[in-house]
Amino acid sequence: MRLTRIFVDIPLQVGARIALPEAAAAHLVRVLRLREGESCVLFNGDGHDHDARLLAANKRGVEAEVTGTRAIGNESPLRIVLLQGVARGEKMDLILQKATELGVTAIAPVFAERTEVRLDGERLGKRIAHWRSVMISACEQSGRARIPELLPARDLSQTAPAFAADALKLILDPAGEDRFDTLAAPGAEGVAIAIGPEGGWSEKDRACLREAGFTGLRLGPRVLRTETAGLAAIAAMQARFGDL
Repeated sequence: MRLTRIFVDIPLQVGARIALPEAAAAHLVRVLRLREGESCVLFNGDGHDHDARLLAANKRGVEAEVTGTRAIGNESPLRIVLLQGVARGEKMDLILQKATELGVTAIAPVFAERTEVRLDGERLGKRIAHWRSVMISACEQSGRARIPELLPARDLSQTAPAFAADALKLILDPAGEDRFDTLAAPGAEGVAIAIGPEGGWSEKDRACLREAGFTGLRLGPRVLRTETAGLAAIAAMQARFGDL
């Protein structure tokens, strides 16, 4: 039987007795109905799964003991950063969830000229916290023990030039100069894949990306939606250079 696996943002080591954070405790006890003496798996993003047993589960809280730990080796050898134009609501959640499942190293949300969602201040802070929770849930489900980095949400003009000069930097383009079957293998800096928002990249955005060293990649003859394009490109990149 598959054990329940849940994220906790606290240090974990064998023999430690820990009080589980409220959200994790509520999920284990109220949603999944675990009781004292039952087992679960905890992870905190350190690359390990930590076996645990519930010692107490009552109104005062939930306490667990870490009984074992093991390294999880399912990270891709290929560093992939998804530079994603911020999309609306559930579309952005879907992108973050599936990109995490597909093994990206980091996700950089960007605001482009045609971005339909404008966030700042408290609204942006709440959205970033929500995005991170979506990614954590995707790690719980997919078995990843490292959480992809969620880079600061900034304007495209600030993010695009920040990638290393020797990274492979790509924009999906049906008329692009590169194809997957002729693409050179990325080096240590990996690959950055730039995907526009619902309205696509404007000419100004494309000029910004080109100036930052991004080149066009043909994934096929059709124009893909923002929630499809990045995921298709990540899967293809993993199949060719990463999760072989």
